[in-house]
Amino acid sequence: MVTSDTPSAASDPPSPGEGEALHGTPVVPGVAHAPALVVRTEVDPARVAAFDDGALDTDAALQAYDAAVEAVADGFAAKAARASGAAAEVLTASAGLARDRGLRKAVRKELASGTGLLDAVAAAVEQFAGVFAGMGGLMAERVTDLRDIERRLVARLVGAAEPGVPVPDAPVVLVAEDLAPADTAGLDPALVRALVTERGGPTSHTAIIARQLGIPCVVGVGGLRGPDGPVPGEALLVDGTTGEVRRRPDPHEAERLVAADAQARAASAAWCGPGRTRDGKPVKVLANVADAASAAAAAEAPVEGVGLFRTELCFLDRAEEPSVAEQAEVYAAVLAPFVGRTVVVRTLDAGSDKPVAFATLDGEENPALGVRGLRLAAGNPGLLDRQLDAVALAAERTGTDTWVMAPMVATVAEAADFAGRVRARGLRAGVMVEVPSAALLAHRVLEQVDFLSIGTNDLTQYAMAADRMASDLAHLTDPWQPAVLQLIAITAEAGRRAGKPVGVCGEAAADPLLAQVLVGMGATSLSMAAAAVRPVGAALGGTHLDACEEAAEAALAASDPAGARAAARAVLAELGAADRR
Repeated sequence: MVTSDTPSAASDPPSPGEGEALHGTPVVPGVAHAPALVVRTEVDPARVAAFDDGALDTDAALQAYDAAVEAVADGFAAKAARASGAAAEVLTASAGLARDRGLRKAVRKELASGTGLLDAVAAAVEQFAGVFAGMGGLMAERVTDLRDIERRLVARLVGAAEPGVPVPDAPVVLVAEDLAPADTAGLDPALVRALVTERGGPTSHTAIIARQLGIPCVVGVGGLRGPDGPVPGEALLVDGTTGEVRRRPDPHEAERLVAADAQARAASAAWCGPGRTRDGKPVKVLANVADAASAAAAAEAPVEGVGLFRTELCFLDRAEEPSVAEQAEVYAAVLAPFVGRTVVVRTLDAGSDKPVAFATLDGEENPALGVRGLRLAAGNPGLLDRQLDAVALAAERTGTDTWVMAPMVATVAEAADFAGRVRARGLRAGVMVEVPSAALLAHRVLEQVDFLSIGTNDLTQYAMAADRMASDLAHLTDPWQPAVLQLIAITAEAGRRAGKPVGVCGEAAADPLLAQVLVGMGATSLSMAAAAVRPVGAALGGTHLDACEEAAEAALAASDPAGARAAARAVLAELGAADRR
């Protein structure tokens, strides 16, 4: 089970790290000051030691494994039903991974060779973890989920409680090596004031869910879990804007910073749209949604529509392709709350870490660089055509202004073919810029389509050739990387010259500081988790367009992500102060 400690302030042990600052990659802005809740995820060792591995024959052991799998998967599914958006997505995917037939086959093979049940599970998980890690990219991100599934299976087998983050009874800063989706999705922002992890990157599952919940978050913090790292109950000051985690800060200074942050958050919470800079430059602020529930919630926010409807997330649990009528019903439920506004529908981004049974190819050596997204249409054009028929039917039924874009477009020819299919159904056509080639050829792609939308998560990963989950590479998977910013700038400039919209729908759009830089580059819309809408809108509303443009120039001239952040922040602070004089 998870073990943790949060001693009271009166029992805080002396620490050699007093005043020391640790640094990581900032993910969700905000300042928090609270005692550390240090989480160690492990199954009760006494229960594991007492488990008689040799008491079960092969058939009985496999039956016990199957029962544990169903209990764990059902637990994920139940949590997914209570969640929405990114949290529901990753929990549903984890339920599918727990039930994976290949994993079961590996366990059965180990059992047949005489391996005990717990060792068989460990060996099978190790085999799959090695395969996932070797694939790199999005598949490597699933290793954290796989390890979490292993711990939960073992707990079920030995009769222990499943691991999970305990519910604190007072505000804390959650400190962990990493967090699984099932842990992060259930956090209460009123009690968990900040997340600090040693592993993970800006687009890891922990980061994405923290952003959805609006919890200040810093990932990839070196030295966090070593012998000299923070101890349970130690006061931490976390700055999710700079990535600094200060140990045992001066309490008066810490409270002053928290109060200032709370004041800024309160001002942001009052923002009610529409999106525009201080001098009136319109910038559409949009929401990312995954299903009818998240769409209904997002429609209550001050957004001008949906910039990214992830259609594949509606079908992660479907073994067979839904009919056109079934799909249309699902899509209409998402479109309906946005009548009078715009919804951008992304066609199936199946493959890699989002396996959709009726679409994804089996046995690919490197799915992250394989047949995913639009590439599936090459071998199965009917799949795309049926989806477009359903989208068109849902748009006609609801009357919502519906745009459609394709993921993983790499060539001008792909963009042209997709645009033809979409326009034949009376809809506006666009593509996502996730592959660097699409950014470099954005001017030519825009000759074929009506708009572009930049997916910064994949664009960063592919541009930097860095696994999103590798904590050692978190500095490379940072969207503030100058090379990534340059690709975004190229794309936005192409849109400006063509007079066509270029939006950003990746996680980068949810960073208020980066949002101002993106607008300075020429982004015409920003789409994000609903929790980020007001902070981003307020940041844009307090800044003139020329300040955004100067901040963009400063960031592009920097040599590393930290320098880009600092340069943009300095420009905006200086010009903001000048405006107030």
